[in-house]
Amino acid sequence: MSTTLQTFDTAALREDFPILKEKVHGKDLVFLDSAASAQKPRVVIDAMVHVMEAQYANVHRGLHYMSEKTSDAYEAVRDKVAAFINAGSRDEIVFTRNATESINLVAYTWGRSALKPGDVVAVTEMEHHANLVPWQMLRDAHGTELRIIKITDAGEIDWNSLEEVFADGRVKLLAVTQMSNVLGTYTPVERLAKFAHAHGAKILIDGCQAVVHRQIDVRAMDADFFVFSGHKLYGPTGIGALYAKAEILADMPPFLGGGDMIASVSYAKSSWAKPPHRFEAGTPAIIETIGLGAAIDYVSAIGLPAIAAHEQALTEHALAVLPNIEGLRILGTAQDRGGVISFVMKDAHAHDIATLLDRQGIAVRAGHHCAEPLMGRLGVTSTARASFALYTTLEEIDALAKGLERVRKIFA
Repeated sequence: MSTTLQTFDTAALREDFPILKEKVHGKDLVFLDSAASAQKPRVVIDAMVHVMEAQYANVHRGLHYMSEKTSDAYEAVRDKVAAFINAGSRDEIVFTRNATESINLVAYTWGRSALKPGDVVAVTEMEHHANLVPWQMLRDAHGTELRIIKITDAGEIDWNSLEEVFADGRVKLLAVTQMSNVLGTYTPVERLAKFAHAHGAKILIDGCQAVVHRQIDVRAMDADFFVFSGHKLYGPTGIGALYAKAEILADMPPFLGGGDMIASVSYAKSSWAKPPHRFEAGTPAIIETIGLGAAIDYVSAIGLPAIAAHEQALTEHALAVLPNIEGLRILGTAQDRGGVISFVMKDAHAHDIATLLDRQGIAVRAGHHCAEPLMGRLGVTSTARASFALYTTLEEIDALAKGLERVRKIFA
C-alpha cells in the first residue's frame, strides 16, 4: 500500500478497519475518540492471529524452531521502531507496556541514579498525568523538586515562564509533551531540546499523540528520551517503546528484576544484561509487539506526510464548523495544532454531551482526559473531546456538528 497527498483515499483506507462497519444504537459508527486509542486495521489483527495460530513460542530462550522464528519476528520490530523514529541504533529501543511505563522507567532508574536531592524536573501545565505523577513520586521518594512551566491562554508554552523555571541552573530534566492530548498543541521540541541542553538539562519527550500524526526524528530533535504507546498508533494495547540515547541507557540501572534482564545470577549477586534487554524483565508482550510491527508497516506504507495533510484538512474543517454552534467554545488556539479538539457547551456537562452524541452513533471523549491540573488552568472541570485519525472523514466532522446542534437544542 502507498499513497500521496493527491491520492489519499479515505474510503479505501476505511475498508482496512473492520470495526468501522459496526452500528451503534442503529446508527453508523462515527469514531472520534482515536486520541484515547485508535482502531486496528486488518493487517494488525491478522499478524497477531498468525502468531498465535502458526508460530507462537516464548522468545530469546528456546533453541527450537518455533522459538527462534518468533524471536526473529519479535526482534525485527525493534528494528522497525528504530527506523520509524530514526534512532541511531536498535539497542536504543526498549519495549515497555506503554508510554506511562516508559516514563516511570526513566523516573525510577535514571531519576534515582542520575538526579540528587534538590535537582529539578520541569514539566508544563499541559502534561498528561503520565508525565506528571511519576515526577511527583520521584520528588516524594528521592527529594528532587518539581517545577511547572506555565502555558499561555492560547495553549502554548510561556517562554518567560520557561526561562524563569530554568534561571537558577538546577533543572536537570525537561519532560514535555510533543502534542497535547487536550488542546492539540504541538510544542517546538527541537527548540525546547536546544534550550534544555544549553542549560545543562536533558529532555524527555512524550510522543504519544504526535507519533501518530507526524514523522518523528529523535536525532533531529536531539531527544534524550522519547516515549510512545502502540495502541494510539493503530497497534494493540500492552506494548509501547522507550527511546533513550545509548550512553544514557548504558548508565541506567534495571527497572524490574527477573528473567531475560540478567547476564549472570548466583545466590550472592547478579549482573545485568546490556541495554535494551536490561530493562525488559520477564516474558514480554510477544504477540502485541509483533502487532505493533504490523501497525508501523501499515502507517509507513501510507506515509506520515499524507496522513498529516489529511488530518490537517480535517482539523481546519472542524475549527471552521464547530464555532458556529451557539454556546460552544473550543479550548486552545495554538497556531501549530493537531487533530484533537476539546470543547465545552453552555449549560451542558461534558458527560451529557458525550452520552447524547453516543445515542447518535458518535463516539467522543468526556472528562479531564488524564490532565486534571490543566482543566484547572483552563477554568473548567471537564471537556468533551473529538479526535481524528487517518480513517476520519469530513462527513464525520459534519455529523459531529449536527449532533452537537441537537445537544444544544436539548439544553437550550
